Parts: sequence; structure tokens; C-alpha cells
Amino acid sequence: MVRLGHNEPVRLPVKILLGAFAGFLIAFSLPPWGWWPLTFVGLAILDYLGVGASRATRFFSGWAAGLVWLAMGELWMFDLTAPGYVAVFLIFGAGYGAVSLLAGDGDERLVLLPAGFVLFEWFRWSWPFGGVPLATLPMTQVDSPLAGVLPLGGALLLVAVTVIAGSALRLLAQRRFDMVGLTFGAVAVTVIAGALAPTGSPIETLDVAVVQGGGPQRTRASVCENQAVFDRHRDATATIDRDVDLIMWPENVVNPIPDGTPLGGCDDLFFMSEALEDTAAIARERGTVLIPGWFHALDDDYNVNYSTAISAQGETLDRYDKVRTVPFGEFVPLRGLIERFSNEVPGRDALPGTGPASIDAGVAQLGVSISWEIFFDSRGRAAIRDGGEILVNPTNGSSFWLTILQSQQIASSRLRAQETGRWVLQAAPTGFSGIINPDGEVIERTGISEQRVLFGTVERREGLTLATRMGAAPILILSLFIVAAMYIRRSSSS
Repeated sequence: MVRLGHNEPVRLPVKILLGAFAGFLIAFSLPPWGWWPLTFVGLAILDYLGVGASRATRFFSGWAAGLVWLAMGELWMFDLTAPGYVAVFLIFGAGYGAVSLLAGDGDERLVLLPAGFVLFEWFRWSWPFGGVPLATLPMTQVDSPLAGVLPLGGALLLVAVTVIAGSALRLLAQRRFDMVGLTFGAVAVTVIAGALAPTGSPIETLDVAVVQGGGPQRTRASVCENQAVFDRHRDATATIDRDVDLIMWPENVVNPIPDGTPLGGCDDLFFMSEALEDTAAIARERGTVLIPGWFHALDDDYNVNYSTAISAQGETLDRYDKVRTVPFGEFVPLRGLIERFSNEVPGRDALPGTGPASIDAGVAQLGVSISWEIFFDSRGRAAIRDGGEILVNPTNGSSFWLTILQSQQIASSRLRAQETGRWVLQAAPTGFSGIINPDGEVIERTGISEQRVLFGTVERREGLTLATRMGAAPILILSLFIVAAMYIRRSSSS
């Protein structure tokens, strides 16, 4: 029999199963399920399994937790690349095993476990190929009171306080009342400090329209469908029945080809000259600024993915090219090697942008994070540091299976809103689109595949949160210091 309060010896397979159960609980805290209190229970079980345990138990129970957590949270990936999906949860799952192993088996876990989580979460958000910040621990807490720490220290601080809260629950179950007050107190003080941290201030309000053209989910890009996708967004825009200051379209719904391209097997093609004329005409007809998302070939070697701001007079005011592109989707790492084994890779890489992460839209300075970029806190910070008064996330999730990734993207937009103290506008061709306030609350959200326009009054805001101003460096440095200090202490006492 296994009792949480006594940590009596049990067989390794049982502890591995308990680790897997811990990962199951954490996974069900993620969107689209969102049962955020389960994260603390899962982390408490994972922490408990390491107390007084052997090295093998600490590693394999942690690996089991990470494996189940990521296998569930990234299940959508199976439809795109089954081998890649398996590799992700096996390899990164082992990382959580290493965190539990290196945290030790005594009270040092109370500081080493949150520090280790911070360092490993940052690592997998950054490497390989720029990082894969999906199914992350902060996503589990977007609805919890702990999210209040985001303006203070961003997503990594939220990782730390979430793990500490899990350890506090483990101590409570073990009746370690001498330490419970300390751990819960540390969480409470941090949340209070977050509530007192600056979040910026409003300048003026704008009336906005976020357009979702609709259409079938789980589709792939096709040159024969480019005109139909554009038409769905033009038709949706035509339903706007009020004056607005800004109309936002999703990523790459303006997907033209060079003029003169033969029709081939298509009934219709969408040419560049048409795209330029039609987007300008829409802005003029609506008498307002239009933010369309573009994707097309630049030359024989590169595609480009960008958003423009088109004035009410039909003139292009500014442009932002996507900086952080998607590995194996918009660029192929190790292309020469990969193409030896598969011909199902993009023929051209997307050329990353190099300019500021904002555009002058006339009515506002917009911080821009296109699609994948919203998952990276660094891109949100860049958008606001470059003058963004509102953060916009034009995206395209129409090719993905299920709604796991789309739900996690809404969660990421909520995280970025709270970190930066900005309103966030997210537009997707088939969903989810949303309007999110600086407190991370979803004011409006679409459903999957519906054609709909979201209307809202949002604030242009100025000023930087501490998380935007300082970035990830403080919590990373503190975590590294804790790990180094504890290992020096451990070495000197042995």
C-alpha cells in the first residue's frame, strides 16, 4: 500500500506508474481541458516520489511524468509527423526525469526542483531549432491566481511559483507544518508583488474588428484554394456593420502567386496584382486601416510571411516580416540530410525578418507576433519594447488536427497579455480568434470553422511591465545561482 504521508518503500514500477499519473494530472491542466488545480496535485506527487528515493526512482518517475504530460499535450503533432511526435515526448520527457534526479532526495528539493524546472522549461523553449514552447507549465495556470506574477517576472517566474505551490501541497499532505507556511508564504508574497507591479497605462481607445473567414479545419495549403480563402475573409469583412478604427485579418490569407502563372489544374488562381488591388480596395471601401497577413514566394529559394498596415486611402503604411519561423513547417533544419529521407518537406524556406517587431498602423503602433511567435515570451517583449501599444497575433491553425494547439495558442496570447500589460488581438482563418485584455481575460472568442467578426473596444497602452523591461534574465540567473550554491554546499558536506 502506498500512503502519501509516509513515503514507505514501494517497488520501482509502482512509482513509475505514479509518476505517469502525475503527468496525466498536469496534462489535464493544459488547454483545452484547463483543470488548473490538478497541476499542483501532479507536482506534489512528482515531488513526493523523489523524497527519500533512489536515483533510479527519481529519474524514471520524473520521466514517466514528463512523457505522459507531453504525449497528451502535444497529441495534435501526431497528425503532422508521428516520428517527431514520439521523439518529442520521449526526449523532453527524459528532461523532467533529469530535473527530478538532480533535485536530490531531501529538503533541498524545495529549492532545487523549482530552479530545475525553470532551467529545463527555458531550455526546451529555446532548443533545438529555436525551441518548442508547447504544452508548457505556464499554460496550465492562465486561469489561476498564480498568473498574477506574470507582470513581475513573466512565464519563468510562473513556472517557479507553480512548482513551489506543488511542493507546499506535498508538505501539507506529509504534515510538515514547519515548512508549509514558508513555502505557501513565498508563493503568496510573490503573487502580491505581482499584483503591485506596474502594468502600463491607457492612452486612448480604438474600435477594432477581428475577422475570421471560416472554412474546413485540418486542411493543407493549396494554390488552388488561395482565392477561396481570400474571398471568405473579404465576404466576412463585408458584414461589418459599424465604424471601426482597425480591421485585422489572420496570417497568410493573402497568398498570391506571380502574375502570368499558368492555371494548370486549377479553376482559378490568385495573382499578386489582384491581391494588391483587392486589399487596397477593401481598406478604401471600409474607410479604415486593414491589417492583412501575406505569404508568397520571394524567389526560387525563399518564401516570405508578413503583415502589412494598409491605410483608409489604400496605401501601405508599414510591414512586419515574421522573425521566428516554424521548424519543418517554414524552414527545414539540416535540409540536405532530411531531403535524403523524405520528399515531403517545404521546397523553400521562409526568409526570417530582421526589422522591429512592430508596425505603424496610423491609428496605433502595433506590436506584432505572427502565429508561432506568440508562444515565445521573447517575441512578445520585443513587440512591446519596439513601441507596441497593442499586441496583434495573426495566425493560421487551419491545418491542425483537434483543437489542442489552437487552445494552447489562446492560452499563450493570454500569457503575453499579462506579461506585457497589453490588449491582444488574435485572428485565425478557421479559429480560434480572440480579443484578450491586459488581465488575460478572453473578452470574445470564435469557434472552430465559423465565419465571424469579433468587435471590441481596446486600449492603446504605454509603459513597460517589469517582465517586459527585464526579460527572463533575473529568474534564470537566480535559478542558476540556486543550483550552483546547493551543489557546492552538497560537495563541501560530503
